[in-house]
Amino acid sequence: MGKELIPPVPGDVQEIPLREALEERYLAYALSTIMHRALPDARDGLKPVHRRLIYAMRQLRLDPGAAFKKSARVVGDVIGKFHPHGDQAVYDALVRLAQDFAQRYPLIDGQGNFGNIDGDNPAAMRYTEARLTEVARLLLDGIDEDAVDFRPTYDGTEEEPTVLPGAFPNLLANGAQGIAVGMATSIPPHNVAELCDAALHLIEHRKAGTRDLMKFVRGPDFPTGGVVVDPPAAIAEAYESGRGSFRVRARWHKEDTGRGTYAIVVTEIPWLVQKSRLVEKIAELLTERKLPLLADVRDESTDEVRLVLEPRARTVDPVLLMESLFKLTELESRIPLNMNVLVKGRVPKVLGLAEALREWLDHRRNVLLRRSRHRLKTIEHRLEVLGGFLVAYLNLDEVIRIIREEDEPKPALMRRFDLTEVQADAILNMRLRNLRRLEEMEIRKENSDLTKEKETIEKLLASEKMQWKTVAWEIKQVRKTFGPDTPLGKRRTSFGEAPEHDEAAIEAAMVEREPITVVVSEKGWIRSLKGHVADLSGLQFKSDDRLNLAFFAETTSKLIVFATNGRFYTIEASKLPGGRGHGEPVRLFIDLEQEADLVTVFPFQGGRKLLVASVSGRGFVVPEDECLANTRKGKQVLNVEAPDEARVVVPVEGEWVATVGENRKVLIFPLEQVPEMTRGRGVRLQRYKDGGLSDVTTFKAAEGLTWADSSGRVFTLSMKDLADWRGNRADAGRLAPKGFPRSNTFGRARP
Repeated sequence: MGKELIPPVPGDVQEIPLREALEERYLAYALSTIMHRALPDARDGLKPVHRRLIYAMRQLRLDPGAAFKKSARVVGDVIGKFHPHGDQAVYDALVRLAQDFAQRYPLIDGQGNFGNIDGDNPAAMRYTEARLTEVARLLLDGIDEDAVDFRPTYDGTEEEPTVLPGAFPNLLANGAQGIAVGMATSIPPHNVAELCDAALHLIEHRKAGTRDLMKFVRGPDFPTGGVVVDPPAAIAEAYESGRGSFRVRARWHKEDTGRGTYAIVVTEIPWLVQKSRLVEKIAELLTERKLPLLADVRDESTDEVRLVLEPRARTVDPVLLMESLFKLTELESRIPLNMNVLVKGRVPKVLGLAEALREWLDHRRNVLLRRSRHRLKTIEHRLEVLGGFLVAYLNLDEVIRIIREEDEPKPALMRRFDLTEVQADAILNMRLRNLRRLEEMEIRKENSDLTKEKETIEKLLASEKMQWKTVAWEIKQVRKTFGPDTPLGKRRTSFGEAPEHDEAAIEAAMVEREPITVVVSEKGWIRSLKGHVADLSGLQFKSDDRLNLAFFAETTSKLIVFATNGRFYTIEASKLPGGRGHGEPVRLFIDLEQEADLVTVFPFQGGRKLLVASVSGRGFVVPEDECLANTRKGKQVLNVEAPDEARVVVPVEGEWVATVGENRKVLIFPLEQVPEMTRGRGVRLQRYKDGGLSDVTTFKAAEGLTWADSSGRVFTLSMKDLADWRGNRADAGRLAPKGFPRSNTFGRARP
């Protein structure tokens, strides 16, 4: 693979740029990993280690009907003859090929402890035994008939196949998982009867695309069953591009337990999910009180999976309970699709469904041609030998005389009867018992049969149509063996749709609903206290910090954070730290820019209208539902450019707006003059010569404008009293009325 290592002559030091040396060595390593380890071949769906395992087991005559042999014997042969790697790695590969919960169609029939769906380890290789399955026999079918190329093994003492004949569509039927260098592969298993139907359609219609084949291949078929809940359009898109994923859910049903109570029983879990780890995760979530709808989980599995989930009460909606479990646990799993395979054993390429099947079909035709040519050679050789035998029978006495009397009978026979060297050798090697009278009749019959077979093969080699017809017949035989009515071929994974549920209802089902008090400090540290705590005088803060704001909420609440950059962020109240310490910085929960700061935090109620405004005095009304952010990066609502920044957000609770600037001028105008938007800079609320906006509030005309001064006295002015300050949006306003607080704020209730 690399260059031959030649020891340097003493004193002869060659300087090579480090970059070049690293590039060359890393490229060699990457190619080795891609070609000889991680990616499967598109033709037989096997990686080198699996191919070597199966071939070594065939050499040991471990056919489906043969007696089992120790796995250690198989592993020893594989690493000794073909695969110079660790014995444990080879045994792990052997074990996986035998696990019926990992492989849809196991290639190895195992006897002993080969692990289980709980994730328990298999027994050591000295205890387990193995032999090939019918699937592996199909993959090997014709390997002795020059069906594939062979290459020398790593030490040059033996030969190994570069690919198997592959009469079984193994790449898609069993799938493959692998991580190479710079690329990976992930192919889920499929139903072989469906693949055969698609392949037969492809033979009839060579230009058929992936979407045509989706009539036959609806989606993956996992050994552990489950339900695929992706829409057909998404599945078709994944198969067409060769990249995508499948959302697989556990199969469950409701069992009545009497007196109006019920239990949920899970009978199938997603592929490659360890059952014991899944049960532990559910139990852990129960302990952490993140599954308030669930009371208990029990594993009652035997040979079949049976997980029993007990609801907290008989009134609990089973579908909602399962939705919360699907969201938090591996009862729902996303299985990737990345059909990155080696095409013709050389080029890594991502294939769609149609391309992958076409590669397999082309390989099957090539195998058919090679086997036919090999058989033709065998027939021609045999016909040549039979021709010599017939000459011998017709001239038996003369043949015997030449053999008895001539010193060199072989050239004498060849001259006398015009024989080839092969025919002369066959006559000389003939046993006396074959000289009986019946033998001549049998030879003539065999000669006639072989001549007919030869004509058939020659016709086959001359007609592409006949070749595809033969390939189709072979595929039909595979379909018959693994049809949908056979125990192994029956489809296990079904298709369904995830029920539509209100996101809020699902999230509420995952958190126990309890009252809390949210506390935010001036430095931006946040925490939650259990219950609704009115007296916060005993709260401890860091030495240079103090209380900024506090409000009542529940563990199921969503908290909205408004920042000076005009973005809204969302935090789940259930994720807040407890009240024993100083809490944690809000920045740990959201991706807040370093130069931005908090404006306020408030619980999301939904359905309200909010008035947002910036220091420059621009603002607009936005629906509260539009302020919910789905990511840590938040949602941009109020557009601001430095040095301007967001200053205030208030709930709309009336038909009038009151603004006050840093210049202590107050302006009152109708709310209808402020537009409702979902994002933007907004319109000018109040005009300033110097400074900017200090505060905004809304109020009802019937109730008047209210504020509180620094000593706690409350002032209320009616619309008549406010006549001097009433105007239109974007006016400058007038100096604040007597008694207005020096803080330039209305002392309003927070959102």
